[in-house]
Formats: sequence, structure tokens, C-alpha cells
Amino acid sequence: MGKTVIMRGGVESPAPHPAVDSGESTAEDVVALVEQAEAEAAAAEAVAAQARARAIRLQQHAHTPDSVSEVVPHPASRAEAAAVEGNPSWRTRTRGRLSGRRWGQLATAGIVLCACVLLAASAWMLRSQRTAQADERNRAEFVAAARQAVVTLMSIDFNDPQGSVQRIVDNSTGPFRDEFLGAADDFTRVAKDAKVTTKATATAAAVESMTPDSAVVLVSASSTVTNAAGADESPRRWRLTVDLRREGGQIKMSKVEFVP
Repeated sequence: MGKTVIMRGGVESPAPHPAVDSGESTAEDVVALVEQAEAEAAAAEAVAAQARARAIRLQQHAHTPDSVSEVVPHPASRAEAAAVEGNPSWRTRTRGRLSGRRWGQLATAGIVLCACVLLAASAWMLRSQRTAQADERNRAEFVAAARQAVVTLMSIDFNDPQGSVQRIVDNSTGPFRDEFLGAADDFTRVAKDAKVTTKATATAAAVESMTPDSAVVLVSASSTVTNAAGADESPRRWRLTVDLRREGGQIKMSKVEFVP
């Protein structure tokens, strides 16, 4: 019998047979050769059938959408999956964990939101406090300036009328200052001729309206007149509205009116 040779690809190929001398071959040798050829042909047919089946499977696998490698689950894995799917407590625990996670995220967001609100409220309160402090400081400055302006305006010494006039000019601005400068000479002459000294006191003051750089202040004052002989007249009561304005770092009166 001839030898079988294994070729690449797994297909068995018969080895070449030695030449049979027709003169020497017998009937038995012929029958043996025929049987061997039939067996080898059947083996080759089986290998070809396996190759065709494999090619068909590969072609079907290539035409399947979203194909993935076939994984045959282990019987134990199937049993575990069925047990998990059929266990309602597992699904409940899973939903509980998901719900707890969502509630945790909501709680974190709520804490962050509350912190932002508190920060905004704190900033607003701090700003309001600073604004109130600035307003209170401006109010006190305008009240003090108005009281001093009224005392300066109504206090006259006939012994030094020019000094009294200059103090009024230094504490005034705008149209009021211009008008007073125009009448300064007459004011000085009247003070000298009257030979009187007037002393004023601001008894009360309140801001009627105010901006950061200006204000209208209502002032109550009293004045006492002393003549050359030293006699004092009875004090007189006055009410005035004083318009004030910041100028060069100083608060000056820009308008004065006597009110009933």
C-alpha cells in the first residue's frame, strides 16, 4: 500500500505510488490499489465537506448585523443569571442604591445652592451696612457744617467787622458767596455804626435731603445782641434752611433762607 502524506491546510494527499508492472501485477494487487484509492478519495471528500461547512458559517456570520463572537454560556452562568433575574430583592436593592445616589446628588446640589444664597445675602448685608455707615457719616458731617455756618453767619463783632465778613466768605460758595461779597462793605459799615456784638448758637439741626456731595439742613438758632454799653437784649429765636455743598474737601453753604 502507498504512503499518505499530510499537506499544508490539513488535507491529506496520497503519496505517489510506485509504478506497477503490468506483467508482474496480480489481481490482488489491483484490488488493493483500488480500495486504497477509494479510501483516499472518501477522506478527501470529507475534508472538502468540512471546508465548505466552515466557509458557509463564516459567510453567515459576516452577514449578521452587529455580529459578535458567539459565546456559549456555561450552564452555571445561566443558572446564576436566572437566579439573579428571578430574585426581586436584588432588583429592589439595585433601585435603592440608585435612588440613594440620586438623593445624594440632590442633597449636594441643595447644599451648594444654600451656600450661594448665604454668600449673596452676606454680601448684600455687608454692602448695605457700608452704605448705611457712609450715609450716617455724611449726615453727621452736613449737620455739623450747617450748625457752624449759621453761627458764623449770625455772629458779628463791631470791633472786627472785616474778620467777621472774611469768615463768612471763607465758609460760603456759589451765588450766596458772590452776593455777600457784593454787600461786604455795607455790612462792615453797619456793624461799626451800630456798635453791637451778636453771638449766635445753633440749638438743633436736621437733614432734610442729602446726596453724597450736597444737603439741605434745617437749623434752629438763637442770637444775643450786646451793645457798646454792655447791655444784653433778650435772645431771639431763628429757623433757617441751609444749602450745603462739598467743595475742595470742605463743606460750604451755598444758600441760606430764614423760615417762619
